[in-house]
Amino acid sequence: MEPPELTRTTLGVLFVGALIAGSFWILWPFLPAVVWATTLVVATWPIMLRVQRRLWNKRALAVAVMTVALLLIFMLPLWLAIATITRHFDRIAGWAELLAHFHLPPPPHWLTGLPFFGEQAALVWANAAANGIEPLVKQAAPYAGGAAAWFISALGGFGVLFVQFLLTVLIAVILYGSGEHAASLARRFGRRLAGERGEQSVLLAGQAIRSVAVGVVATAVGQSVLGGLGLGLAGVPFATVLTAVMFMLCIAQLGPLPVLVPAVVWLYWTGESVWGTLLVIWSVLLSTMDSIVRPLLIRKGAHLPVLLLLAGVIGGLIAFGMVGIFLGPVVLAVAYTLLMSWMAEANTPDEEASASHP
Repeated sequence: MEPPELTRTTLGVLFVGALIAGSFWILWPFLPAVVWATTLVVATWPIMLRVQRRLWNKRALAVAVMTVALLLIFMLPLWLAIATITRHFDRIAGWAELLAHFHLPPPPHWLTGLPFFGEQAALVWANAAANGIEPLVKQAAPYAGGAAAWFISALGGFGVLFVQFLLTVLIAVILYGSGEHAASLARRFGRRLAGERGEQSVLLAGQAIRSVAVGVVATAVGQSVLGGLGLGLAGVPFATVLTAVMFMLCIAQLGPLPVLVPAVVWLYWTGESVWGTLLVIWSVLLSTMDSIVRPLLIRKGAHLPVLLLLAGVIGGLIAFGMVGIFLGPVVLAVAYTLLMSWMAEANTPDEEASASHP
């Protein structure tokens, strides 16, 4: 009698599982950079091919151009923000000292006429103007230590963030140079795993990444640039830094309002009511881009339900952080496609007979 195969099969499965777990454990510090680099390369691959055609079909020149572009996109906003804050540090410190002695002016007349919340907002404004900002400062004092500790830890994390940026760019350069080979391996893995349906899922994942990148990033760029233009025309200080902050907030699906609303309040406080009103109108127009422009751009790139893609963007952001903006739609798109393919399979002869003769 032949010996049973259960023991060998069990040991083989355990060995393969341990080998995969060990590989992930070793590569775990590099996984964020690998995921980001893969996302960037997949999203910008058509751009790289167009650049290559313009540069006499020289892959090395195209990779060099894309590398410089990635370095500028990653490093330039961070460098501008740090340089601006350092250059105006004394001014920012002066504002912090003036904040303790700041007194709000009386609420404007138009605030009471706003529907739904105008009277409540005017009442809160009047109470704050009468009592001063000292009670708010006292209430915020217990949180000052925690905020300072967070700021110090954030400064200490800039070095790690810088290393991750460089590692992401390095992996992206490697993928740009051998993108066709990597895509072929991914398609072969999908076909080996689930046949033709698996290969289609790999292609769909690339389309989902590209469409989400176009929708999310293009909308964020448009909102931040237009918002920064409005801040600059209104005379709000640090418009460059605030534009970079708006871009990061828009990428994180928070929108430009966390920056524009304090800017509107600052304009009314300084007496620039005309510019403040214009910036309010501009802010309302910019906030509508999320619900109009972004779904159209995402739907144009991938023929999938818009609700599915938007749920993947928001749910992925909550579950996995910034990289989840791309991972969430990819996972949902692949799962949705596999489910639809399975449901659309031809019925068996018995099912067709039972369907025709109830």
